[in-house]
Amino acid sequence: MENLHKLTIKEAKDLLEKGEITSVELTEAIFERIKQVESKVGAYITITREKAMEMAKASDERRKAGKTLSEIDGIPIAVKDLFLTKGIKTTAGSNILNDFIPAYESTVTGKLWKAGAVLIGKTNLDQFAMGSSTETSAYNTSKEFNSTTRNPWDLDRIPGGSSGGSAAAVAADLCIAAVGTDTGGSIRQPASHCSITGLKPTYGRVSRYGTIAMASSLDQAGPMTKTVEDTAILLKIISGYDKFDSTSFDKEIPDYAGSLKSEIKGLKVGIPAEFFGEGLDPEVERVVRSSISELEKLGAKIIPVSLPSAHYALAVYYILMPAEVSSNLARYDGIRFGFSTQKIENLKSTPKSLEEVYKLSRAEGFGPEAKRRIMLGSYVLSAGYYDAYYKKAQKVRTLIKKEFEEIFKTVDVLAAPVSPVPAFKFGEKASDPLSMYLSDILTVPVNPAGLPAMSIPAGFVEKNGRSLPVGLQLIGSHWSEQTILNVGFAFQKATDWHKKKPII
Repeated sequence: MENLHKLTIKEAKDLLEKGEITSVELTEAIFERIKQVESKVGAYITITREKAMEMAKASDERRKAGKTLSEIDGIPIAVKDLFLTKGIKTTAGSNILNDFIPAYESTVTGKLWKAGAVLIGKTNLDQFAMGSSTETSAYNTSKEFNSTTRNPWDLDRIPGGSSGGSAAAVAADLCIAAVGTDTGGSIRQPASHCSITGLKPTYGRVSRYGTIAMASSLDQAGPMTKTVEDTAILLKIISGYDKFDSTSFDKEIPDYAGSLKSEIKGLKVGIPAEFFGEGLDPEVERVVRSSISELEKLGAKIIPVSLPSAHYALAVYYILMPAEVSSNLARYDGIRFGFSTQKIENLKSTPKSLEEVYKLSRAEGFGPEAKRRIMLGSYVLSAGYYDAYYKKAQKVRTLIKKEFEEIFKTVDVLAAPVSPVPAFKFGEKASDPLSMYLSDILTVPVNPAGLPAMSIPAGFVEKNGRSLPVGLQLIGSHWSEQTILNVGFAFQKATDWHKKKPII
């Protein structure tokens, strides 16, 4: 069969069950696609062909024996290079972990392999997930263009970040699905820019064990797929309580895919005024409002709402997140694992003390963005500034959370833009950190509140003769993944934006 790389999880599952294709054939089709397109897109840091073929063969043998493990048994999946994979290099997009081979598996990836998924490779990302464009990655994954990961819809533009590699891989059919992480929008923003579906679950829904930490109270792993239905399938696989993660919740896992409904008549959809303010590209607003009108046609009740505290979310985020970054990245010292100056052959002089090893290793290993956030985080946590910045930010975080809780007493879901602008060109914001940070302004409010949110393809805008994707953001109350999945499912039943593919 031709074009197997274009299949969704659901389509591939059905064909595998019917015996019309094998996992080996599906996996080989993905690698053939990678051979043709990866040099242009540069989605991967590490490609695990040998491992993948072993896993695919094992899946086919299980299927022949009638021992299929799950809906994703035999499905080729890409993994953001932030998840520890036992025996397979894990870099977090940083030189400081350039030669790090984990001795154990993350809970998320462990659940994928236990369900029979096939690992295609580890995708590119902003260094330690710090960025909105994948430009801060230490890895030149696309030798042809000598640059970082590119947006399949326009190779001169960024794919979004930090899960840019995962989004680009799904959009370019370099895998059937992928997983990413979202700390301030790192699943939703690249999903919007690449026209795929990406879900950030409720904080605690998915275990963080074995996921390299950026900001522990904000990080959450989630699915990045071609459809809402695929997201529902994958979410069930990776969700659940984990004794190794004290922040995960022991809460029943719904059959998300089995419970999908396309009927949303009477559902109350709130439209937060603060998400449609200054800085929102008029064409992006047009697409998003058109999508909201589509929900209204499907029977949803559109209700204007206000979230005044959301205005402060970005400031809160850029105090809390760097503070947690400075603590989490303290472990990378050039001694226990990863990069060390002692391993540099052309070092002019040998470090004379342990402290010097620390300093030189961190100076060489971390990129500019990581250093910027470490220093900012150390500052806000320092004596004399802790109360003025970190403590106050935590108080405002509580206000933001309570404000969302009040809103969800009157509406079932919120609908808003994902990003104020479509994907921008390489280098356009790289020299201006503040401008880059502002690209997260519409996704960040969700993370301090711990809410679930999803980006779905909503249409396109024209920029310089190119069609660039725009996503619709659906935000729910705690543990309401099923509700936002249902809304997204209904939208995709009524539209075909998610079926459009980039030509590369």
